Amino acid sequence: MAGKHRCLMIGAGGMATWWVRSFFPPFAERMEVVGLVDVDPAPLEAQGDFLGLSPERRFTSMEGAFARVEADFCVICIPPAYHREAVLRAVESGMQILSEKPIADTWEACLDIYRAVTNAGVKMSVVQNYRYTPRILTFRQALTEGRVGRPNYLVGRFAADYRSRNAWGKFRHEIPHSLLVEGAIHHFDQLRNLSGSDCRTIAGWEWNPGHPSFDGECCGLYVMEMANDVRALYEGNCLEAGWQTSWHQEYYRAECEKGAIVLDRDGTVRVLEHTPAGGLKMEELPHSAPKHDGHCFLVNEFLDWLDGGPEPATIIGDNIMSAAMLFAAIVASETQSVVDVEAKVRAATAGG
Repeated sequence: MAGKHRCLMIGAGGMATWWVRSFFPPFAERMEVVGLVDVDPAPLEAQGDFLGLSPERRFTSMEGAFARVEADFCVICIPPAYHREAVLRAVESGMQILSEKPIADTWEACLDIYRAVTNAGVKMSVVQNYRYTPRILTFRQALTEGRVGRPNYLVGRFAADYRSRNAWGKFRHEIPHSLLVEGAIHHFDQLRNLSGSDCRTIAGWEWNPGHPSFDGECCGLYVMEMANDVRALYEGNCLEAGWQTSWHQEYYRAECEKGAIVLDRDGTVRVLEHTPAGGLKMEELPHSAPKHDGHCFLVNEFLDWLDGGPEPATIIGDNIMSAAMLFAAIVASETQSVVDVEAKVRAATAGG
């Protein structure tokens, strides 16, 4: 690599703060932020000062930033409703793209992004950092090694107490489909990751039981059939008043032919086997210890890709399948039907 990769950072507040102050610093020898965008002057000033950016490299509009900043790639960390504009401007500028999930806030916007990136030949990867935490890497390794045989079905549970207005960030309490768009996109992608397969069909419901904390839907129950015949069950709850399995504490269970693999909020991966004598054999697995995990895993993987390395697992062509699950889940709830996810993707992406 000749010199550092230049990055235009789109977003400075909220989650973008973690990017600037935690996820980028380990890669200071490989990349540098050369431009920063946010509509809010306060985080723009705070993160701009942290990065040491001159005032002419701080922008309150994407239009101005893309017109004036020369960069190799951009990182998109703004609300999903604005992802489409950011991606289309990046494509027009010839920048490679690393974007926070979900791809966008609507299926139509996801497809606009998919087609624009695919037709232009731009590299785009979507951040699905939950695939790359030590607890999940350990769980998945136990599954893929076949420690207790082939999986029959998977269970995923996310439950957090967001009963106070704006406890999950203001915009998430105002948008429709808040659980699915901002939460389940992680968990649906995780079920794809753990099952080793795309989703074939999905059915279930999202709803708001009338709690004033959310304007939109904040609870969900879904069942899925994966293309490899593994089934999956998902429970999501943003109004959890009891057992919390919130961010990085989600509960997963794989029921397999010879036993089960369980991951609960304590982060321990347990392999359970019923013995012929009627007892229960349990083994606790030590966590994997990758050099990078979570977001840093993805930053490292993306930079390697820019340097000619292998393409990441969560490129746009793969992640469109996770987005399809998300928007098929919305349709399933609205129509009280089983939605064919594979057909939805085929019809929408035919011809690129």
